[in-house]
Amino acid sequence: MLWIALHLPLLSLESFAATLDSGRGEGGGTERPIALLEAHRIASANAAAEVLGVKPGLKRATALALAPQIVLGQADAARDVAALLPVAHAALAFTPGVSLQPALEPGAAPDTVLLEVQASLRYFGGLERLLRGLAAALEPLGHAMRLASAATPRGAAILARVEPPPRCVDLAATRRALEAAPVWLLGPGREHWEALQGMGLRQLGDLLGLPRAGLARRFGEAMLVEIDAAFGRRADPREPIVLSPAFASRLELFARADTTVQLLYGAAVLLERLIAWLAAQHAFVRRFTLLMHHESRRSSARGGERKAQVTTLEIALAEPSRDSAHLLMLLRERLARLELPAPTLELGLQAEDIAKRAPPNVELFATAQGEHEGLTRLIERLQARLGAGRVQRLAAAFDHRPERASKVRDVEAAGVGGAGAAKTGHGRGAGKKSAARRRLAASDDGTGVEDCSAPVRPVWLQPPEPLVEQRSRPLLEGRPLQLLSGPERIEAGWWDSALAGRDYFIAATGDGALVWIYRERLPLLSEASSSGWFLHGRFG
Repeated sequence: MLWIALHLPLLSLESFAATLDSGRGEGGGTERPIALLEAHRIASANAAAEVLGVKPGLKRATALALAPQIVLGQADAARDVAALLPVAHAALAFTPGVSLQPALEPGAAPDTVLLEVQASLRYFGGLERLLRGLAAALEPLGHAMRLASAATPRGAAILARVEPPPRCVDLAATRRALEAAPVWLLGPGREHWEALQGMGLRQLGDLLGLPRAGLARRFGEAMLVEIDAAFGRRADPREPIVLSPAFASRLELFARADTTVQLLYGAAVLLERLIAWLAAQHAFVRRFTLLMHHESRRSSARGGERKAQVTTLEIALAEPSRDSAHLLMLLRERLARLELPAPTLELGLQAEDIAKRAPPNVELFATAQGEHEGLTRLIERLQARLGAGRVQRLAAAFDHRPERASKVRDVEAAGVGGAGAAKTGHGRGAGKKSAARRRLAASDDGTGVEDCSAPVRPVWLQPPEPLVEQRSRPLLEGRPLQLLSGPERIEAGWWDSALAGRDYFIAATGDGALVWIYRERLPLLSEASSSGWFLHGRFG
């Protein structure tokens, strides 16, 4: 067996700093000094704080005296676990054997994820390629990680804390690396570190030559159990984690958010957690909900109770996706139109409507599928920014009169690019078909068949504009038009009050532009012009 250990040395600091508005620096945390408190003492500090002299164990007042600009937070094991689970979810995309390694200190949150990858090596092309893919999948989560591999799970967890973490591929290499590891990386070794150091026992290899019975009496049976498990002399079964059927994650904000722009930092963290959960089961999300928990407000009645307010924002996708940039863009557009009733203290993200499917193929050249996806995302973005009812399309209508051959309808992004969308007709000021597309008619079996009899129509229509006639030739802007093709006769509207009897022609202007004109078959009935010629469209 081969195990990979992912150790997150700065998990507590990173989970706390996730919603700070400054950019992340190297080593997890932000560029500003940050420290976490536990029982009014410094539990952990980032590199910027340590440069100023803030070390674990100092009192809060001492830390503030050394670094007045330091950002102090409270250590929270539940927050750390919530930040560690997305790492485990991302690892599930590479192997189903993912488990959490308990922390060295009793009561502390785990900070190491274990992966059993022996059966996955061939699929991913070897250990090195698997590690590169794993690192790429974990990069969006923004954690500083140390990766080690070993033949045993406990051995991998120990070696992930060694600097630099070794890459062992068999049991012999694992044992050699463990012999040089510090003895305090064992749970009992950390507990009895002073006694072991006084006896000159600083590495795990120093313990192997000692009598086992004496070690058990002096330091407890637990030390022998951990040594045997790490060196592969004792079975060390692990319980793999199981994905929940629905996604739900919450994130407490560093400071109360008064504007929706401030919410994006926390929302981006939650979206990356969602992407990791989706990738673990090769799924894509159709719909997700952002919950904004506001500061509680007292009711208007005298002595009324304080009530917590929650604003719900639901994002529905035209097509399932797990592209974090696209999801964040939709969320940004929707939040920009949202007015918060009160400051927000906590965010939540929920998703249960998902679709399990194979990932899309990587395209070397543009394809119809890729163009359709781009159009769908454009419509989703417009709907998120302007509102669903303000994005419309043209639908074909059963009428031969060009100005009535289409109707305006709301756009359904999921149906864009289908056969129905290819039948768009003309409308006033918005006829959308090119000449080449109008020559294609969909046959009953779904194949494209060229329809040579289909007339050529202009891209844009306009309200009919009367034209002057001179010597039996229509004039446009004082210059005669040259008729190139026609007539195309249209007779319709006898069933209503808009009777149309027209002969359409394609004509050329003096500068070579093409226009679409028609002549009333009964010029005397025309109220706009005695000539009966009208300009109805222009070719782009």
